[in-house]
Amino acid sequence: MDGNVMPEQDPCDNENSEGNETPESEDVFVSGIPQGMTLETIIDLIGELEHLNELVMLHLKKEGGFTSPASYFAAVQPILDLLEFEIRFRYCPGMTRQEMKLLVQDWIDEEIAERKAKKN
Repeated sequence: MDGNVMPEQDPCDNENSEGNETPESEDVFVSGIPQGMTLETIIDLIGELEHLNELVMLHLKKEGGFTSPASYFAAVQPILDLLEFEIRFRYCPGMTRQEMKLLVQDWIDEEIAERKAKKN
């Protein structure tokens, strides 16, 4: 490897993480996403429900609303599936609750920005 090239930092390398706000003993994500934890539980634990709802409402408005619970779920399920995939793909063992919150926050912000850009 060329001496002038910096190796890419592994996003799962948490040795240099600074300022974990929640002690590890209280952080459910430090030892991994607990078996059986649902997307709803994760969103609730990290406090991103209102933010996710903003994305869902923006999406529903763009789609013209919904007429029944079935049409609501048909419109919303792809968003939830994409978020779940993002969490599974980007999650690293040892992530703190704050790191998980930032992962989800960033994804939601990108999706909102993308939908707003398509709106114009």
